[in-house]
Order: sequence, then structure tokens, then C-alpha cells
Amino acid sequence: MRGPGPAAGSAGAAGSTRKTTAAGKGAAAGKTAADKKTTAGWRGAFGRKGAGEKAAAGKSTGGKGAAGKGATAAKAGTERRPLPLPLRLLAMALAFAAMVAFAVVLADLTLDPSPASVSIAHTNLHPGATLKLYLEQPAFRDAVKQIGGNVLLGVPFGILVPVLAPGARGVLKVLLLTAVVMLLVELAQGALVTGRAFDVDDVILNTAGALLGWLLLGRLLGRAVHARKRKA
Repeated sequence: MRGPGPAAGSAGAAGSTRKTTAAGKGAAAGKTAADKKTTAGWRGAFGRKGAGEKAAAGKSTGGKGAAGKGATAAKAGTERRPLPLPLRLLAMALAFAAMVAFAVVLADLTLDPSPASVSIAHTNLHPGATLKLYLEQPAFRDAVKQIGGNVLLGVPFGILVPVLAPGARGVLKVLLLTAVVMLLVELAQGALVTGRAFDVDDVILNTAGALLGWLLLGRLLGRAVHARKRKA
């Protein structure tokens, strides 16, 4: 009898090769599936992380928005509101009457001729020169009278101007307006009134009085009568 021979060996080798190929394909398929699972896992992890970061960013933005609204509300609460309209009109009317009365007194004090002072009246264009003379007087009362009187003449400007003129509530505008008015008064004294002379130190003292009046009462009255409107 003949043995299986070469044909049987070839069939066995072919079967072994098929098994090896199938096993290789199975291993490759398993590896591919494992890689897909790993990739899906990483994507899921990063996706969840990104969502968490977005949520945290949203919370942070919301917190900042709430803080901004709170700051705006606090600022609006601290702004001063004007007085009711009837009180504002009354305050302005009283301030106008006081300014008229003050103008009458100022004219009487500064534009009234003084023939007895013709020999001692002299023009002063040098700031501080007359102040030095006031301070060198033997009687301290006379110095206080001269300096204090000129300062008091300017105080009503600092109190009444912020109430009467909404656009002149600032200290610089009040001082500038006072200086201009008193400068005109001094020029009128020097040119038209007998026994009177122009003195730049009087203008300085009057302006200092306006600053004092603004600090003591004028700025408060100006804010109460002409407070700025709150922005929406």
C-alpha cells in the first residue's frame, strides 16, 4: 500500500497556514477594538473636563456680573439726591434776596466816598504790601478789623453763588467769579470814589473769604439744590 505521500503533507501545511492567518486576523481585530475603546475613553475624559471648565468659566462670569451690579447699586445709593422742587425754588429765592442785600451793603462799604482818607489812600499793585502794613500796626485789633473785614466781604460769594448758579458750583469758578467782581469794585474805587484807592491785597482777601464760605456751607448747599441726576 502507498502512504499519504506529498499530497497529504501539502493539505496539512495549508490547514496550518489557514489557522495561523485566522489567529493573526483575530489578534489584529482585538487590538483594533482595544485601541478604539482607549480612544473613546480619552475622548470621554477630555470631554467631561472641557465641560467642567466651561461650567466653571460660566460661574466665574456670573459672579463678576453680580459683583458689577452690586457695585453699581452701591454707587447709585451713595449719590446725593436734590431737594424737592418747592424747597429748591425757596432756597434759590432766599439766596437771591440775600445776594441783593449783600450787594447793597458792599456798595455802601466800598463805594462810599471818604474825604478824610485822601491823604493816606494809595494804590497798591504789589501783593502782600498792604497786608504787611496791617500786621505792623501797633493795635492788634486794627489789624484784625482790616484783614477780617475784607475776608468777611468775600464769604457771601462762596455761600450764595453755588446756590444761584448751577454751573458755578465748583470752587475754582466761585473763586474766579469773586475775584472778577471784587477787581471791578477796586477799579471803581480807585477811579471814581474820593478817598478810595485800588488795592490788590483787598481782592486777595475777598477771594480768600469766598473760599472760606464755600468750604463751610456753599458746597453743601450747592449739592443739595443742584445735585447731579443719577445715570441710568
